[in-house]
Amino acid sequence: MKFKAEIDVMPLKSLLDPQGKAVSASMGNVGLAEIENVRIGKHIALEIEASSREIASEKVEQACKKMLCNQIMESFELTLTEV
Repeated sequence: MKFKAEIDVMPLKSLLDPQGKAVSASMGNVGLAEIENVRIGKHIALEIEASSREIASEKVEQACKKMLCNQIMESFELTLTEV
């Protein structure tokens, strides 16, 4: 079976997000001063072939922990759908 994984990687809430802070500070310049506390992360989409949803989820989680996410500074959430 083929699955599609959607992964959102975000900086940990306890850490400074300089890119998000810069965007937050600039919102007033474009007429959107009411927007604040912007946090910027990354979205990763991938496909995986696996015999079951559990195996696919386990493999994607391993990929996140080993390569896609720096767990010292980032957290991740993933969703898995059958293609």
